[in-house]
Amino acid sequence: MGRGSWTMAVMSERANVEFWFDPVCPWAWMTSRWMSEVEAIRDVELTWSVMSLSVLNEGRDLPEEYRELMERAWGPVRVITAARLAHGDTVIKPLYDAMGTRIHPGGQDYAAAIAGALADLGLPAELAQAAESDTHDAELRASHARAIDLVGDDVGTPVIAVDGVAFFGPVMSPAPKGEAAGRLWDGCVLVAGTPGFYELKRSRTVGPIFD
Repeated sequence: MGRGSWTMAVMSERANVEFWFDPVCPWAWMTSRWMSEVEAIRDVELTWSVMSLSVLNEGRDLPEEYRELMERAWGPVRVITAARLAHGDTVIKPLYDAMGTRIHPGGQDYAAAIAGALADLGLPAELAQAAESDTHDAELRASHARAIDLVGDDVGTPVIAVDGVAFFGPVMSPAPKGEAAGRLWDGCVLVAGTPGFYELKRSRTVGPIFD
């Protein structure tokens, strides 16, 4: 099936969609709110997976402030990975929702957000210890690598794959709702399925608008 035929197929049939995120990224958070809207109004089978800005930026020459952020950013994604391994894939999205709500619109630090999110879901508080441990980093890196293998490493988070065809983003603020979210989804599927298409971008003029 050519990519043009693939586009028409996924717009008319149930699409298998995988969404990779790092819970500390505000732009991934915005996109995830949009994707939750899409799930309600388009025929998609959606799964959630982790990737890591800390892994993505390993070995890069970073400003000191951003390097320190990347060191702290290991914690939330490690905890989600540990929770998935202990409690199954179905815990990923609700834990991301709880943690992301506390980090992004809530403005909590990572440790407080982790502890609060675990409590919200009734998960063992001991899972927070995974934030400071590399025990599950192999699983985290494997999930991250699946996303990067599809789109290359000149991206950030999130990455979305639709029936195996993947793209970075979209980056948006605020996240559209209702049918506006559906129309954006239709457009993303269209451009991602166009042979030879690689990039569409303009400079951001606003930060994340949490509503």
